[in-house]
Amino acid sequence: MKKAKDDELLEALSPEEKKVFYEKKLASYMGFAAKAGKVAAGTNTAIFTMAKGKARLLIVCEDISDNGKDKVLTSARQNGVEYRVYGKVEDLGHYTGKYGAGVFCITDQNFADVIVKTIDNTSK
Repeated sequence: MKKAKDDELLEALSPEEKKVFYEKKLASYMGFAAKAGKVAAGTNTAIFTMAKGKARLLIVCEDISDNGKDKVLTSARQNGVEYRVYGKVEDLGHYTGKYGAGVFCITDQNFADVIVKTIDNTSK
């Protein structure tokens, strides 16, 4: 019953309001994941995490260098890790408390699932 009401309220929002809503949810989920110790930040850390098979989701910021982006996306493809290119370094660093990082690995499947869903909804 509550879910139907939430869906109804979401439908009433404008596209800009929906984007803000989902960005706030993403900030919340990323913060929770970081507090739980389920976020590995930084290019090399992400590559090592994926190589160990612990990564469930890779988030690459849109504004990192093309070389860094290619490096981690190649590693994600080789290791079969789902990934999204989303957001700015400053914003995602703020959400997680890991400032200056442009690459984030989520190591928990539940966090990864909800974050992917939120990013996909934000991009609509």
